[in-house]
Amino acid sequence: MVPENLRELLPEFASDRTFLSALVVCSGASLVALRWLKQRNIRKKTEEAKKRSELGLREMERAVQRFKQENFTVDSGTILALSMVELADGLQHGSLTPESVLYTYMGKALELHMEVNCITDFIQECQSQLQELKKQKEKGPLYGIPFSIKKSVACKGYDSACGLLQFHDVLEQEDCVLIQVLKKQGGIPFVKTNIPQALLNYDCSNPVYGQTRNPLNHKKAPGGSSGGEGAIIAGGGSIVGIGSDMGGSLRFPASFCGICALNPTACRLSVCKTSVPIDGQTGVQIMLGPMAKDVDSLALFMRALLCDDMFRLDPTVPPIPFKDEIYSSSEPLRIGYFDNMSHFPALPSMKRAVHETKKLLEEAGHTLVAFSPPEFEGGATEMCCKLAFGDGGSAFTDQFKGNILDPHQIESVSLLRYPVFIKRIMAFFLKPWHPRYSSLLKALYKSRSVKALWANQKAQQNYKEEFIAEWKKLKLDVVLCPMLGPAFNIGYPGHLFAAICYTALFNILNFPSGVVPVGTVKEDDERQLKNYTSGYNDSWDKILRKAVEGSIGLPLSVQCVALPWQEELCLRFMKEVETLTAAKKRR
Repeated sequence: MVPENLRELLPEFASDRTFLSALVVCSGASLVALRWLKQRNIRKKTEEAKKRSELGLREMERAVQRFKQENFTVDSGTILALSMVELADGLQHGSLTPESVLYTYMGKALELHMEVNCITDFIQECQSQLQELKKQKEKGPLYGIPFSIKKSVACKGYDSACGLLQFHDVLEQEDCVLIQVLKKQGGIPFVKTNIPQALLNYDCSNPVYGQTRNPLNHKKAPGGSSGGEGAIIAGGGSIVGIGSDMGGSLRFPASFCGICALNPTACRLSVCKTSVPIDGQTGVQIMLGPMAKDVDSLALFMRALLCDDMFRLDPTVPPIPFKDEIYSSSEPLRIGYFDNMSHFPALPSMKRAVHETKKLLEEAGHTLVAFSPPEFEGGATEMCCKLAFGDGGSAFTDQFKGNILDPHQIESVSLLRYPVFIKRIMAFFLKPWHPRYSSLLKALYKSRSVKALWANQKAQQNYKEEFIAEWKKLKLDVVLCPMLGPAFNIGYPGHLFAAICYTALFNILNFPSGVVPVGTVKEDDERQLKNYTSGYNDSWDKILRKAVEGSIGLPLSVQCVALPWQEELCLRFMKEVETLTAAKKRR
C-alpha cells in the first residue's frame, strides 16, 4: 500500500497503478538507503569513539616514556607494592614524589590494559593537575594519590557514555561533585574505565570498547557494571577507584576480581552528574562508592570524601563526617548470618565462604546469630525489576535505538522489549518447567502503571520495616551473608540476571554493604558443583554450573552489611573479616 500522506500529496496520480507501483518500489529503495545510511552513521560514530580512546592511550604512553627517560632511577616495583595507606604516608612526608607515583601507575595501567582491555580514556589533565598540586602549601589527605573512575562518572572534558553512541560526543562541562571533592583533597584522576553497555549487566562489554577480561583468569568476566574498575585495581593498575551500584555493580567486580568495595547508603556520597541506567526512577537508587585492594584504603577514601566540601557542593548529602571512633573500635560484635536465598540457592563454595568466616569470627570472640531474612514473593530480583522497570522496561530499551546491541545484552533487552501479551503467554507456558523465569516475566508485565508502581513501593517499605524489626529483635550490629561468586565465564552473566538477588536485596533495603575476599575455590568446590541444583530443576541450574566451572584458585568473597548511615560500622566489620582471614592464611 502507498502511504496516505503520499496519496494526499499526489491526488492526480492516485489512480495510476503504474505510477503507484513505481512509487512503492522507490519508497522501498529509500527505506533501504536510509537503513544503510543509519548503519554507516553508527559505524562512523563507533570508530570516532574508538579513535579518541586510542589517541588518548598513545599520549599516555608517550608521557610515561618521557618520565622514565628522565627519571630512570625510580623504583616502580617498590611503589606498586605499597598499600594506599603506606603510599599516602610516603607522599605526605616527602619520601615519595607525586610524579613518581602517578607515572608509575600510568605505566602499570597501560601494561595491564594490553592484557585485559580495561581503560576507555586517559585523563590528560592529570599532568597539569600534578603541577598545580605541587604549588599548594597544604597537603590534603589524598595528596598525590592517583585514582581511576568508572566511565559513567562525570569528568570535565570527557564523555560519560555507557556504551551508547548518542552520548559519545557529549563531553561533560564540569566534574561531578565527587571528583571535585577528591581533587580538593589532593587526589588525581588519571583514567576512566570500561563498563557494559547501558550498565545493567554484570559482565563488562560494549560495542565501542569491547570486552574487559578478568586479570586473574582471562576466560572469566571481571564483573559489572564497574568491571573496568575491578580489573584495573585487581591487576595493580590503580590503587583505588570509584564505581557505582544499583543492583550489585560495585560488589560483583569486587567478588569476581578478589578486591574490596563499599556500597554506601544512598545519598551518603553525592551522585550528582552520574550517568544512570534509567533516568528518573528512584525505587532502586544508584550509589557511588570506593573500590580498593584492602579495607583501610576504602576507609581512607571515605574519610577524605565526607568533608565540608562535599556537604557544601551538594546540600542533599547529610553533613555526617566520618566517625573514626566507630571504625577503630575493637568491641565484640553481635553478628547475624545467613548462607542462602531460596529463590536462587547459593553455590556450595559461597556457603563454605560464609561458614568458614563465621567460625573465624566466633573464635575471635564475636557472637554469631542465625538470621533468616523475611521472604517476599519472587525474591529480591523480582522486586528490583518491579521498582526499576515500572514502565515495563521501555525507558531502558529506548536507549538502544540507533545503537549496535552488544551480544551480552541481547537476552535482557529482548525480554524487556516483548509486548505484554507475549510476556503473558510465555509466563503461562513456562510456569510448569521454568517457574522462576515465568515469575520474572510476570514481574515485568504487571509493572506498567502508576498504581502498580505505588503498590510496589509500598511493598518495598513494608519489607524494609519487617527486615529491620527482625534485625532489632535479634539485637544485631551487622549481618554476614553470601556474595555471588566465583567469577563467571565471559558471556554468562547476561543469562543469569536473577542471580543478582544476593546484592539487589540491599539495594532495595538501602543498607550499606561491602565485599571482602575470604578465600579461594578448591577442588572439592568444583566437584560439588557438578551436583548443584536449586530444587527447581530448570535451565538456570545448568547455566550456573557452566558459568562458574574452571574456577579453582579464584577468589571467594562474603558480604558485610549494616543498617542505613552506618558505613563506618560496615567498614569496621569488613576490617575484622579481612584481618582474621589474613591471620588464617599466615597460619
